[in-house]
Amino acid sequence: MIDKLEFLIALAGERHFGRAAEISHVSQPTLSAAIKQLEDSFGTLLVNRGSRFQGFTPEGERVLAWARRIVGDARAMREDIETVKYGLSGHVRLAAIPTALAMTAALTTPFRARHPGVRFTILSRTSIEILRMLENLEIDAGLTYLDNEPLGKLDREPLYLEQYRLLTSPDSELGDRKTVTWAEVGKIPLCLLTPDMQNRRIIDQMLFKAGVTVSTTLESNSMIVLYAHVRSGRWASIMPALLAETLGLTDRVRAIPIVEPENVHSIGLVTVHRDPMSPLTAALLDMARHLHGTLPAPV
Repeated sequence: MIDKLEFLIALAGERHFGRAAEISHVSQPTLSAAIKQLEDSFGTLLVNRGSRFQGFTPEGERVLAWARRIVGDARAMREDIETVKYGLSGHVRLAAIPTALAMTAALTTPFRARHPGVRFTILSRTSIEILRMLENLEIDAGLTYLDNEPLGKLDREPLYLEQYRLLTSPDSELGDRKTVTWAEVGKIPLCLLTPDMQNRRIIDQMLFKAGVTVSTTLESNSMIVLYAHVRSGRWASIMPALLAETLGLTDRVRAIPIVEPENVHSIGLVTVHRDPMSPLTAALLDMARHLHGTLPAPV
């Protein structure tokens, strides 16, 4: 039954029979047959089928919700037993919003020093994708905004506050300023994250409140791409202060505080609420709790 429920969860994540079978390491006929057996056992259709996957029936959505709960508990149980036998080890899957990617090392480095048997996979995802992946058991934890979108029934642990800086060259229009306002920033061409990113939506909102419309000359879903263009001396961008410091400021890049109003957002670790919690997730939250307040404040 657990294997069949795993297949159902994979199908919910991929929305495609072939891809769901591939990530489940079985053939497509095997996956399809397992789901058909689930339907037979419940006596109802769970998946709308045509020539391709067409979504879940209302009954299928209910079974999927239970599947996520049952499979999540089963995985936590296996992990708990493994921890008793061999100590804390295993694989942590973590997704982070682009503006927080550089900060993941502050969490993973001391964690692995304490638990050397643990390995990590870290993915860059939007805040909305992180919530979806948590719900579908595709990741164990996410590093995202805690105060700008509904998080539902998730455990959360704050890590640091995201504050914003104008990154520009010293000889640019605003390059010699100690501070700049959002209204002033909105009047210069910017390279920013793509509109599907929450950081971009925050910036757009602040510029709108300042009475200006954002003018972008370049958009990317990668902070590295944006920073590389700023370093050329011909571009400007808006980035979180800690991220700018982590990427490295040079004599060709200034990070100027944006004020009037100063805007901050809480970034932290989120996990699916489960009681009892898996040992890996519990240890990760404990590490985040330990780090809270110890990360350097931007200057």
